[in-house]
Amino acid sequence: MKCERKMVDRRVVFLLRHGDSRQDHLKRYVGHTDTILNEKGRAQAEVLCRELAGISFSRLYCSTLQRSVETAKLIAGKGMAVVTQVPELCEISMGLWDGRSMEEVQSAYPDEYRRRGDDPAHHSAPGGESFAELQDRVIPAFEKILRDSEGPVLIVGHAGVNRVLLAHLIGMPLGNLFRLGQDYACLNVLVREKGLFRVHAMNLSTLAGCNGAFPNGVPPEG
Repeated sequence: MKCERKMVDRRVVFLLRHGDSRQDHLKRYVGHTDTILNEKGRAQAEVLCRELAGISFSRLYCSTLQRSVETAKLIAGKGMAVVTQVPELCEISMGLWDGRSMEEVQSAYPDEYRRRGDDPAHHSAPGGESFAELQDRVIPAFEKILRDSEGPVLIVGHAGVNRVLLAHLIGMPLGNLFRLGQDYACLNVLVREKGLFRVHAMNLSTLAGCNGAFPNGVPPEG
């Protein structure tokens, strides 16, 4: 899918990953498994709320998964902005692997595990999505968000969702998407100027690292 990049007005999009939602210390495939934020994740969202308090978001967008919704609502605070849930922003479906540990999957599905590792863009977990399929639903949803909103926008996404969007905007092959770091509660700043998107900042832990993108340290309304 090709993103409609040639647009007239200047826009700033804050693309976040939800806060920490790990429920144990195992490395797991967590796609549509509907985990909630843990204590650390809630604290991360509250920090983001303070960090972003000076920006007037017309809308906050998130997926329908609890970890994304909870992060968005904690950032929004009480009555600060409307939170809109977008199903197309849900994390990649991991099918039969969803919720299972990587060690368990590698043991139970050695061939599929290897094939997906060799070609993560086009090979999916059994019953799940490939990253190419994920990108095909995320990009149109992103475009619609831009059409339906004005001014600075905040999107609380997921690691896979954010990576396929960022890869698209910078022209990176999907096979290399794991080169893009997306830590829990990270900030990515996307700026559209003169009809073109650029990724101003990626995988930040604090807003201070991207203030240079905006006059007086805050993004304009347009």
